[in-house]
Amino acid sequence: MRTQAALTDRERDASPNSLGFGQGCKSAVPIAVGYIPIAIAFGLLAKSSGVPNYISVMMSFFIFAGASQFVGANLLAVGATYGEIILTTFILNLRHFLMTASIAQRVDQGTSKKWMALLAFGVTDETFTVAALRKESRLPKEFVFGLNITSFAAWNAGTWVGVFLAAGLPASVQESMGIALYAMFIGLLVPSLRTSRPVLIVCILSVAIHSLLYWVPVFAGLSTGWRIIISTILAAGAGAVLFSEEGNES
Repeated sequence: MRTQAALTDRERDASPNSLGFGQGCKSAVPIAVGYIPIAIAFGLLAKSSGVPNYISVMMSFFIFAGASQFVGANLLAVGATYGEIILTTFILNLRHFLMTASIAQRVDQGTSKKWMALLAFGVTDETFTVAALRKESRLPKEFVFGLNITSFAAWNAGTWVGVFLAAGLPASVQESMGIALYAMFIGLLVPSLRTSRPVLIVCILSVAIHSLLYWVPVFAGLSTGWRIIISTILAAGAGAVLFSEEGNES
C-alpha cells in the first residue's frame, strides 16, 4: 500500500500544471530585478570602452553571460585578438558544463534534444540556483523555459538601456549598479543556507578553496577565471561525495 507522502509526490510530479511556464516566469522575477541594473552597467561599460552599440546588443542576445560579456568588452577595448577573447571566455564559462549537466538530470524525461539545447542556452548562475534549489524531483521544460526567458529578456532590456539611454545618469548611480548582481545572488542563496546543510557546507568549501587560491603565494599566477573554475569543481565534487546518499534519498 502506497503511503500518502509517496502518492502526494507522484501526483505533484505528474500534474502538468503544477509547475509550468507561468511559475517559471514568476520565479525569475528576483533574477530579472537584479539583472536589469547590472546589464545597464554592462551597456555603460561597453559604450565607454568604445565597443559599437550593435556589438554590445548582440553580445547580450547571443552570449547571455554577464561575466564573459564584461571580460569580452574589456578585451575588445584593449585590442585583444579574437583567439584570446574566445579562449578567455571559454575558460571562464567552463562551469556551465556542470550546471547544464545537473539541470538536465531533472528535466522531464522524453524532452527533445532541441528543447534541451534551448534550455541549456538560458542557464546562468542565477537561473541554475533557482532551478537547482526547487524541491520537486522533476522540472517541466516549460518551467525552466519560463525561468530562462524572463531572465534573458531582463538582461537584454537592461543592455539596451545601458547602451542607448543611461549615459546621462550620475556617475555615482552608474558605479553603484555593479553591486546589484552580488546582492541578488546572496538573496537567492541565503534562504537555502538556512534550511539545507549540504548547501551551506558546499558554499563554505567553495569560499575556503577560493580564498586559499587567492591568498597563498604559490597560486598567485592563477587568473580570476581559473580560481572560480577550480573552486566550483572542487566544492561541487566534495559535495557530491559527501552528500551522495542524501541526493539518492530525495
